[in-house]
Amino acid sequence: MNGNREIHSDFLHFLKFKERNLIELYKDLRDFILEIHPESNELLYHTHALTSVYSISEKLSDAFCMIPIYTNHLNLGFNKGTLINDPHALLQGTGKLIRHIPIEKVSDYRNDKLKALIQAAVAFAINDMDKPSKSAGKTISKISNGD
Repeated sequence: MNGNREIHSDFLHFLKFKERNLIELYKDLRDFILEIHPESNELLYHTHALTSVYSISEKLSDAFCMIPIYTNHLNLGFNKGTLINDPHALLQGTGKLIRHIPIEKVSDYRNDKLKALIQAAVAFAINDMDKPSKSAGKTISKISNGD
């Protein structure tokens, strides 16, 4: 389990304005990621989307996946999706590096194929990291709560 890491108050401030089904999907998908890699640092942003990013260090460049929550949907994004092994062709998108999986229901992510993809993304991020991480299992808010 993820040790029941609480959602940061800065993130909750904006999350509460989302549709109930998106909130529930987000919370469960977040738990799923933290179950797979509990040492993840969670970086929180509010830009064009409310986004939690999962990294093997404190840096965005070492992130392996993210959950952007838009107005009516959420995705599971992979920061270096074009570089990780995707044997089941789960990833979508045309960007230079980032790929994503649209999330509409629990079965979109709670399955062995996606678990293996997340594990591959973690392994890639660890091998691609420049310097060892100074921290693990932290939540770091990059959200300005100036409303």
